[in-house]
Amino acid sequence: MHRHANLAEALMDRALLCAAGAALAHPVPGGGEQRISYAALDARARAVATWLRLRDAPGRRVLIALDPGPHAAAALLGCLYAGAVAVPVPAPTASRTEAERTAAIAKDAAVDLVLTETAHATETSRRLSLVGRTGITCLAVDGLGPDGLGADGLGPDATAPTGTAPPGLPDPGPVRTTADSLALLTYEAGPATAPRGAPITHGNLLAAMPALRQALGTGPRSRVGGWLPRHHTLGLVGQLLHPLWLGATAVPLPVRPYRADPVAWLRALDRHGITETVAPDTCYARCAAEATDEQLAGLDLSRLRTALDAAEPVSAATMAAFRRRCAPAGLRPGALLAGYAPAQAAPLLIAEGRGPVPGLDLRVLDPATRRRVPDGVVGEIWARGPAVSTRHGGRPADTETAVGGFLRTGDLGVARDGEIRMTGRSHEGDPADSFVVAGLALHPQDVERELLRCGRPLGSARVFCAGPGTGPLVVVQEVRTASGSQAALARLAGRTRDRVAEEFGAATGAVLLVRPGTVRRAGSHKVPRATLREQFLRGEVRPLYQDAEAGLRTPAEPASGGAA
Repeated sequence: MHRHANLAEALMDRALLCAAGAALAHPVPGGGEQRISYAALDARARAVATWLRLRDAPGRRVLIALDPGPHAAAALLGCLYAGAVAVPVPAPTASRTEAERTAAIAKDAAVDLVLTETAHATETSRRLSLVGRTGITCLAVDGLGPDGLGADGLGPDATAPTGTAPPGLPDPGPVRTTADSLALLTYEAGPATAPRGAPITHGNLLAAMPALRQALGTGPRSRVGGWLPRHHTLGLVGQLLHPLWLGATAVPLPVRPYRADPVAWLRALDRHGITETVAPDTCYARCAAEATDEQLAGLDLSRLRTALDAAEPVSAATMAAFRRRCAPAGLRPGALLAGYAPAQAAPLLIAEGRGPVPGLDLRVLDPATRRRVPDGVVGEIWARGPAVSTRHGGRPADTETAVGGFLRTGDLGVARDGEIRMTGRSHEGDPADSFVVAGLALHPQDVERELLRCGRPLGSARVFCAGPGTGPLVVVQEVRTASGSQAALARLAGRTRDRVAEEFGAATGAVLLVRPGTVRRAGSHKVPRATLREQFLRGEVRPLYQDAEAGLRTPAEPASGGAA
């Protein structure tokens, strides 16, 4: 491809060159897939872009709240074509935390327009009303006609010609934007009530594409797929925009079903012929532990060329176990690779053994002295390069996250032989920070606030990870009153586990029910998470009841009797 001024030009050129090729293979109920050609996707995107440009969208923020699939892809590309700034959020679910987060993002990003679908239009409007954004124009993309005006919609096999516009409507070509023009505003950092946006420019995206190709080993015949969320940078850029930039096929899998059942994810890799994928270490570990011989017997993983273990610290034991377990299903010996995905403002991947990313400067520094630490010593990972954004959206630049052109990723890591491996997360006590649980950002304040809604007799809670900002999630929750019976406490612990799973889609490694005063001291003072974590790891937390994985059980004896 020749040099493009922005990603929209690159994507439009690819649509012309690969018009009949499959841009998307969207899974449908029953195990099949709906294939969308490049010409059809481009037509849908141009219709969205026309609608946006009729509303003076260039440079304006557009909220995208759709399920993964053709409509979401068309909405994202339509924003890029129109020169608008896409602000992706999850499609509405029953999660109250997600509803609060979407509302806060709409306010922080000062969104002007909304793209959603008919099934979610009412709930999306309700969420915006929570922060007074009631006058925003909202489009149900699935009801948009090919001219960007009607309501007849486009069929699943639409192949409307590209490069033309209805009389009197805006030219369908991309709005002229530069490498410095903002393309995306993603929100992964910060709690639901105070999310932090990471602006990503067209230049960042264009620089990230060759780096992703190098890390994943992708090409035009690739089928890139996975369940990483499309409102997170790595899922959005690595598993949707990157294959479309290549002229390959994107296979967007739904998040919760495959995150909850990694063996089903293996079946999806086989069923859809996925050749490159990315998943967190937790997912590979569960596959190795849970997949039975019978389940693997019918699988063919030989088409999988690259399976990158990234998005959280990588365990050599996990990688070895996954290779052994899946070898009978045809997994290639060199397919599974350790990788690293920097923070949300750096939409790229680094894979061990596949060479350095041109122009990327990764360093492991002591955050206090801002000097390099020796190889093998844990420090904070800082990143600088053309694919890394250190700009900030919605508020003034944060000098603690952007220093001297470097992005402070918040990840802990070590450097060895010129390569960097993530070991955890830093600033565990920072109220604006997040944990990495099963490869996804989880904000402790959000979980603690939700657990307060469990009702009596459960009270205040503290949550943390068994590892440094990552690993199994541990919940320490006070019990205001209890009968003292283990059966009653077990039911309360189950209520806590269920609430975390339903609201956040996350498994809990350990639940400790404790007496009042363990989490919240006199007045409103709460014990710092880092302090409580250290007490837990030393076995100094005395629970009334604990429900934990074998490796997480504290050696302390449960306290006798019920809670006061």
